[in-house]
Amino acid sequence: MEVRKRLPDRVAPACCAGPPPAGLRRGIEEFNRGRYFEAHETLEALWIAEPGDRRLLYQGILQVGVGLYHLRRRNYRGAVNLLAYGLDKLGRLPARCLGVDVAALSAGAAACRQAVLALGPARLDGFDWRLAPIIVLYESSEARSVH
Repeated sequence: MEVRKRLPDRVAPACCAGPPPAGLRRGIEEFNRGRYFEAHETLEALWIAEPGDRRLLYQGILQVGVGLYHLRRRNYRGAVNLLAYGLDKLGRLPARCLGVDVAALSAGAAACRQAVLALGPARLDGFDWRLAPIIVLYESSEARSVH
């Protein structure tokens, strides 16, 4: 029997303080360029190495990216499920975590998932890729998307 670690309902804001590590920056850059498989690999390494609640950020971004990867491959079930899993993880975080605008990413991923659900499995070719979320990273007081 597999024992799963229970996820926290909410992550304390202090857990999300500080600048983003280099690996997170790289994963965001890959994600924002639509290189979802590469972003998965980069973020998975961070997630595995992270013992604390910050891992929810890495997992959430990773799962949203994998959902988009499945969408690109016309895998309806994979897209819908992975977007939902990512949204669940992101929903446990403060609006901003390690400089990532989690609230905006969550809103974008939710809109994307709703569009996929509306299309259904037979019409995924009609997905408007302008709906794919872009991760905004705040550095100091300025926001920017990392490309």
